[in-house]
Amino acid sequence: MKRIVVIDAHPHSDPGHFVHALATAYVNGADGRHEVRRINVADIDFPILRDPQDWLHGELPPSLQRAKEAIDWAEHLVILYPLWLGDIPALLKAFLEQVARPGFAIEQGDHGLFRKLLKGRSARIVVTMGMPAGIYRLFFRAHSLKSLKRNILHFVGISPVRTTVIGGVAGDRKYTEKWIGRLERMGRAGN
Repeated sequence: MKRIVVIDAHPHSDPGHFVHALATAYVNGADGRHEVRRINVADIDFPILRDPQDWLHGELPPSLQRAKEAIDWAEHLVILYPLWLGDIPALLKAFLEQVARPGFAIEQGDHGLFRKLLKGRSARIVVTMGMPAGIYRLFFRAHSLKSLKRNILHFVGISPVRTTVIGGVAGDRKYTEKWIGRLERMGRAGN
């Protein structure tokens, strides 16, 4: 039994979005087999960071305290989002900037290096997009996915990080139902 936090990072709260259905499928699969908590980033009101000093020395907004506690509690994180303009949505980036602050996710070490404070956690990133997944991986080299994995998750100590790229989401209903089933199975397995 794992402690899992599912971070549904679609920036729009309309329940009709495919990312929300995938997050729900994962939670449903994990429920009863694992302890699971869900964070819906679109439902949280928080400011974006504009000053590096706020990130270094400021306080976490109270609206993000439960999200921070869930991440601290978790052994496994599942982050789901749609590809927007070739990258993660700005709201997800703002969320991660707020939560991954010094003292929680990293700590200033010797010689300007940071110590990784979220070691011992694994993650799965699920990204959806209209283009075929193979085009994103081969032609665009999945640069935004690699950036999230390397520059944020690995930077704070989260490893291993597995990825799932779901392309062609504007496709037929059978295709999307197949992926909903896959995410439910991933939830059951806790990966």
